[in-house]
Amino acid sequence: MDKHPIGDLMETTMQKIRELVDANTIVGEPIVTSDGVTLIPVSRVTFGFTSGGSDFHGKHHPADARASFGGGSGAGVNIVPVAFLVVKGESVKLLNIAPPVTTTLDRVVEAVPEVIDRVGDFFKEHKKSEAAPPEDF
Repeated sequence: MDKHPIGDLMETTMQKIRELVDANTIVGEPIVTSDGVTLIPVSRVTFGFTSGGSDFHGKHHPADARASFGGGSGAGVNIVPVAFLVVKGESVKLLNIAPPVTTTLDRVVEAVPEVIDRVGDFFKEHKKSEAAPPEDF
């Protein structure tokens, strides 16, 4: 049986995406400064693609002939730098370059770890005060 054209279309689209998005796109090539600091760029990559088609017979197409195929595909890639790994000697730090949060939901999500820490500290202090013997007057 012949290979359907939609398969070729999808293979071509995926091959082009593979060429655009690889491990070097996410973790970039190291940049070494003159004072011995190495910067390694880190990016967030999102992509999507779609493909579709249809077999059809035209008005003047013989009934016993293979149907014509019409199709198309599209892809989009978004690459956003988010951080740098900064390597100096034995020290490695992550330098976040993401933009500041702008929505209320983002602020709430960003504050959750701090709130959990504070609640945990509150309960630890509360248990300590319950376990401590009363002070003499």
